[in-house]
Amino acid sequence: MNSEQKTRKSFKQEALELLRFTLIVLAIVIPIRVFIAQPFIVNGESMIPTLDNGDYLIIDQITYKQRTPERGEVVVFRFPSNQRRFLIKRIIGLPGETVGINGSRVTITDADGNVIQLEEESYLNREFSSYGTWSLGSDEYFVMGDNRQKSSDSRSWGILKEDLIVGKTFLRLFPLGNFDYQPAEIEASQIELAL
Repeated sequence: MNSEQKTRKSFKQEALELLRFTLIVLAIVIPIRVFIAQPFIVNGESMIPTLDNGDYLIIDQITYKQRTPERGEVVVFRFPSNQRRFLIKRIIGLPGETVGINGSRVTITDADGNVIQLEEESYLNREFSSYGTWSLGSDEYFVMGDNRQKSSDSRSWGILKEDLIVGKTFLRLFPLGNFDYQPAEIEASQIELAL
């Protein structure tokens, strides 16, 4: 066997090895990307100061297969009127509740008639002024951006159906100085005041 044949055989082996490696990587990465976690880049100012334009996030797609979304969680979802577009907002109202907004005061009436006022100053960008009342069905959520003055959310385009929710924020990877586990997550007990 001459050196040209050895080189050809070596190249063939390397090509096959590279192909096998590529197939293994794809077999691992694609299911993770489709079913478990997916990257998302924040585009716009609707979640400032919590999330900035250009933040690179990893979205957890598994949690909501095991439980329903909770108040205070930040979710990525398909925009109801254009499902090829993705948005990111905070869950304010849960299924079966009625959300009322009077100026910058948000109150929620649950299915049992209990009234809760949200204390959101810790993560809101500024005071805002909106008015309205929204009653949510059994699979509907009310979502709002943290930068209420610059957010297109449930106040303008309506309620969010549960089947449009893709997942919740899991990691902020970039910028590196802002790396964070479950960025923007706030437990409901931290923002709910009983009236």
